[in-house]
Amino acid sequence: MLFRFLTISFLIFGSASLAYSQNTTNESDTLILKDLKQYPRRNTLPVRRPVLYPETVALSDASSLDLKVNYWRNLTSFGLNINQAAFSENWGAGGVNSLALGGQFSYKTDYTKEDKNFASELIFQYGTLNNRGQLARKTIDRIFLDNKVALKLSKSWYFFGSLNFESQFDMGFSFSKDAQGNEIRTLLSKFMAPGYLTESLGFEYKPVKHFFVRIGTGTARQTFVLDTELYKTNPKNFGVSHGKSFRNELAFQLVSSYDKDVAKNLNLKSRYSLFANYEKLSSIDNRLDLTLTASVNRLINVSLAGIVLYDDDTANKIQGSQTMAFGLVYKFAN
Repeated sequence: MLFRFLTISFLIFGSASLAYSQNTTNESDTLILKDLKQYPRRNTLPVRRPVLYPETVALSDASSLDLKVNYWRNLTSFGLNINQAAFSENWGAGGVNSLALGGQFSYKTDYTKEDKNFASELIFQYGTLNNRGQLARKTIDRIFLDNKVALKLSKSWYFFGSLNFESQFDMGFSFSKDAQGNEIRTLLSKFMAPGYLTESLGFEYKPVKHFFVRIGTGTARQTFVLDTELYKTNPKNFGVSHGKSFRNELAFQLVSSYDKDVAKNLNLKSRYSLFANYEKLSSIDNRLDLTLTASVNRLINVSLAGIVLYDDDTANKIQGSQTMAFGLVYKFAN
């Protein structure tokens, strides 16, 4: 009995001693490992920036590269607008069947090399409206060509010479009704009746690419009315004497232009021209063209255009027109 008690006591004491020894060893090992563990500091290694040594390499035959500098910038655009409406005969709200078509083509080119500059712009616009039971009407009709050469005098000033032409494609009419209610039309204009050719010399102020002002101190304008019978339906005859087809004027001219994206996908284009005949300074011709174009995507846009014109050779009051169009426009530049 005594032997069994001693045996059990020895086993308990040995197990406790072994456990204490292992625990002490683990704590000691942990302390040793903790002392040996090192934490790397941030940015302990210096970072050196590489030093570049550019070196000019001579080409044995540079002509073989066939390098050329293109001083021309070109922009071409096509546009087409279509508006259509149709109603059944018993449509309760009323309405009239209609079809409107409009198209435009524009081309701009610019050549700039050192102190020399050449710029040209061509615009063709034509639109027609057909309402059921009415004669066809034009919505827009314009031929416009502007050419300019300039020599740079300073950072923003140029000496320039320009040649400008403007007319229309189709005949223009005014509309009225006779005693029986039938629609009749009266001829007002046609191609080269009128037609304007303007030559100008002077100075141009162009501080930025999207804006310029031309001051034409020496300007001549020829007005053509090739239909010598037009005065019978249009008494003013665009300032040309009745029975004649040509008129020449010497004048002072001011032309300004602004063409810039004023917001994302929104472009504002304006052109103002002033023409003051030296022989008739009391009557000055003014014209302002404004076009605001919003691009929906690459091919579709919406445009709002307006023209304000005063020319006493055409009418005694201010004239105005406004158009809004939704259509397709394709542009490409090179």
